[in-house]
Amino acid sequence: MEIAVRENLMDVGFATKSSTPPMLPQKAKIRIVLVEDHAILREGLKALIEIESDFDIVGEFGSVEDCLLGIVDLSPDLLLTDLALPGRSGIELLTEIQRLCPMTRKLVLTAHENEEYIRAALNAGANGYVLKDANSAELMLAIRTVSLGQQFLCKAIASKILSGYLSGYAPGDQRPAVPAVTQSITEREREVLTRIALGNSNKVIARELGVSPKTVEKHRSNLMRKLQLHNAAAITMFAIRNGMTSSAPLSGRSSPRSLPLDTVRTLASVG
Repeated sequence: MEIAVRENLMDVGFATKSSTPPMLPQKAKIRIVLVEDHAILREGLKALIEIESDFDIVGEFGSVEDCLLGIVDLSPDLLLTDLALPGRSGIELLTEIQRLCPMTRKLVLTAHENEEYIRAALNAGANGYVLKDANSAELMLAIRTVSLGQQFLCKAIASKILSGYLSGYAPGDQRPAVPAVTQSITEREREVLTRIALGNSNKVIARELGVSPKTVEKHRSNLMRKLQLHNAAAITMFAIRNGMTSSAPLSGRSSPRSLPLDTVRTLASVG
């Protein structure tokens, strides 16, 4: 009898070990609000974004006014917005969201490539900026990067708009004052910083400047310490916010529907 009981206990123990393991909690999806006035484009973006298993469009709006009425109750993780919207502009939307939903990250998806628009968006609180001709993989990367609390600029901007990065001003330029911290940067550090922002590796920078990779690494460390910036996107945004880039638009592109330039310049100067 005792043996039978022991055998039953052993059977129960074996059955318990072989049972299906408990379900792990699912990772929370990134909750996104989409603002785009063109319905077909908005629907296409929604379909494209929701293919990704970790994304969820919780709200979609065609204007700033509609978005402001609904976004507080939605409390999204991320706002994805165009700049050219009917009525009030996307720049104004970014400013309002900064006030109403300070925890919501903000990503711009637009056709505007001029520095004035980029600077205005960043100074209004945008955490990332992507041009509409970027591919879907870059957009998904931007959403994930910004959602993680980091900054993002699409490749087209990072590689082309920085042609005049930290290069000094031409006579008559009306640009924001450069922060005092940049005055401690040496000329060689400026050269290194420009190339870092363009995405060059230490080896490439060393070859272009005729120095060793170890010297470049030392300059890089000094720059990160002085500016408190930790990646190329952050460096690029710092430059744009402070008027340290070329003001020319990216070449080979047509001009999209735009805000009045005086308005953009005013907004761009708000730091």
